[in-house]
Amino acid sequence: MENALTYEGGAFVNFRLFRWRGPWAHGFRWVSTKHLRFSPGSASDADLLAALIGHEQFRDAYAGSGVRPDEIRHGPYWLRLITPREYDAVGREECARVLREWANQYEPVPADLEAVLEREAFACVAAADRVHHLRELGDGAVHDWGRVQDCFHEFVLIDRSAGRITLLVATDD
Repeated sequence: MENALTYEGGAFVNFRLFRWRGPWAHGFRWVSTKHLRFSPGSASDADLLAALIGHEQFRDAYAGSGVRPDEIRHGPYWLRLITPREYDAVGREECARVLREWANQYEPVPADLEAVLEREAFACVAAADRVHHLRELGDGAVHDWGRVQDCFHEFVLIDRSAGRITLLVATDD
């Protein structure tokens, strides 16, 4: 199914680029979205997750080097340890709650950042038929420098009516 996913683009929202009240309230946080198209059909969520994990756009350590075909890390984890079984189905409301609590943990986000997050993240969450959250994989899955990212949140948003998967990562470094 890997070839059935076509990368369409995405967004990177750097909290540091917005004006905060406190000098470090941005917390070096950011949100990344990657959108991929799939053909309508009877593919299960597990099949779509497997296709996403196998896609080149998933080969991203989220540490500034971008997507690399030889990447062996994904966020704080060793890539080889991430399988569809590591994702829990959650509701859209739970996903939005986690993202809002994370975004507002130091102080409320500025209004202009809230508008960008609504467009780039929360609209995708609202459109999703299914939401999957990568669970905490534990210390044994964390790669050699994986703890540079704190509060790593990864959601896979499946919008079957649009034939789109969105990989949404929210973290800090």
